[in-house]
Amino acid sequence: MKYLDLYNEWLTSPYFDDETKKELESIKDDEKEIEDRFYKDLEFGTAGLRGILEAGTNRMNKYIVRKTSYGLANYFLKNHDDAAERGIVIAHDNRHMSREFCMEACETIAAAGMKVYYFDDLRTTPMLSFSVMELNCIGGIVITASHNPQNYNGYKVYGENGAQIMPDVATDVLNEINNVKKFTDIPLFKESDRKKMVLLDKSIDEKFIKEVKKNIIRKELIYDYGTDFKVIYTPLCGTGRVPVLKVLKDSGFKNVITVPEEEMPDPDFAGIKTPNPEESVALTRGIELLKSENADILIANDPDCDRVGVAVRNLNGEVILLTGNQIGGLLTEYVLSGLKNLGRLPENSCMIKTVVTSEFGSDIAKMLGVEVVSILTGFKFLGDKMTQYKKDGSKTFIIGYEESYGYLIGEQCRDKDAVTATLLIAEMALYYRSKGKTLYEGLIDLYDKYGYYREKTTSIYLEGKEGGEKIDRIMSYLRNNIHDDIDNLKIIERLDFQSGVEGFPKSNVLKYVLEDKSWIAFRPSGTEPKIKIYIGTYNLDDSIATSKLDKLDKYFLNIVESIK
Repeated sequence: MKYLDLYNEWLTSPYFDDETKKELESIKDDEKEIEDRFYKDLEFGTAGLRGILEAGTNRMNKYIVRKTSYGLANYFLKNHDDAAERGIVIAHDNRHMSREFCMEACETIAAAGMKVYYFDDLRTTPMLSFSVMELNCIGGIVITASHNPQNYNGYKVYGENGAQIMPDVATDVLNEINNVKKFTDIPLFKESDRKKMVLLDKSIDEKFIKEVKKNIIRKELIYDYGTDFKVIYTPLCGTGRVPVLKVLKDSGFKNVITVPEEEMPDPDFAGIKTPNPEESVALTRGIELLKSENADILIANDPDCDRVGVAVRNLNGEVILLTGNQIGGLLTEYVLSGLKNLGRLPENSCMIKTVVTSEFGSDIAKMLGVEVVSILTGFKFLGDKMTQYKKDGSKTFIIGYEESYGYLIGEQCRDKDAVTATLLIAEMALYYRSKGKTLYEGLIDLYDKYGYYREKTTSIYLEGKEGGEKIDRIMSYLRNNIHDDIDNLKIIERLDFQSGVEGFPKSNVLKYVLEDKSWIAFRPSGTEPKIKIYIGTYNLDDSIATSKLDKLDKYFLNIVESIK
């Protein structure tokens, strides 16, 4: 059995340190655990790696980081004549082993013959994207597992355009990684290699903050009303604290209260099991502070500061979380209408959304005369479009987002940017307050104007080898057994992106659009062991839209549960 051979190699080879061997020795009687750790290499999926921090080929550890970094360096050196001098910039979050993985990657890439830039401490994901472009690097890396639990870490790769690498490049990078047959083939870092490593100073942070603040719509509004507007903020123990608090303060928000237990970096996230701003349980302390301080809004970032969650009071005074689609719709309307009213909206403006994102924001954009471009899930596709439009001048990107709480306003980077999004969400909420309304009341106004859009995303976790095989069976069933209608509603558009849809790269995604504007999509995650089911409904009557949503949700959950 290959996995047992690999296990024994790691257990006996002098290449692996004693701590690793001790960990592996502790599972010697658990063949199932050995199999899971060694039956495959950790997948180089959505522009990189993400996995549990443990020893093994199917785990995140310094040896996998070393091998990946060497393969990545080889890819750049083989495909770009100027790669060695332009180099790679690396950032990291506050997770367990993040700094160690960052330095491991730095030393491996330097030993491979490339210049490598790194920061003195943790930085946000949008900061990494900005830095790739600002430094004219050939690529970038950020060590993060985003909003995964504390026992995970990851490794995301960026191209010279500041966006996560596209699937074809990821395939080529993976080939180079796989070409590293032995860990002993990886060059060892020598002290003479240190001259290739460049520690960045604070000037690049200042440049990023300056670019972020250019996206403010109504500066005078913040200066007039920002002092009294009370914002509760939490970085969820991650990277967002320094840049977010600075841009809020510099822009005129003087009444910002940070959740004290979650202000400083903590790899264990102050006891939060999953530091995901999409989930109310992660925002428990923030919500309590919102209530006790009688604040206007709670804004939360995930640990690498590329996602944003928002809590507000509804019409009954109850604190609720807005969905990613609701935040996206609100931001789309606020940014586009604000720029239009101020005469700052270019004629060739565009908004970008994913195929599993609600039509709420895109319908608003179209009503405002702004073109909408659809992409597959993943901001790498958005970054690729931005690069194309910047090159050919055909469109001017204004805003883009996905339903999973990732937003980009402006061109300071080419990935999700929660620093800028947090600033614009605070400004937007302040704008509604200046009109005598809460942000939630502003949302209801949009629903009354455009109709009710209801969405639900369900994640079904199926871990391990058996879980991956079941995900494959689910997708196969959905492809081959759904034809003309779904629950007596006619399918008017069937999109199988794996078979090929014009204008899109191939991807394991299915989407069905129904005659009543409802839609359903299915997508195995590229970073976690799960399949996601997306459902969207629409009606001028909220009760009808909600009823449709519940019905379709039950219909597909029954199908998935029936597949063995």
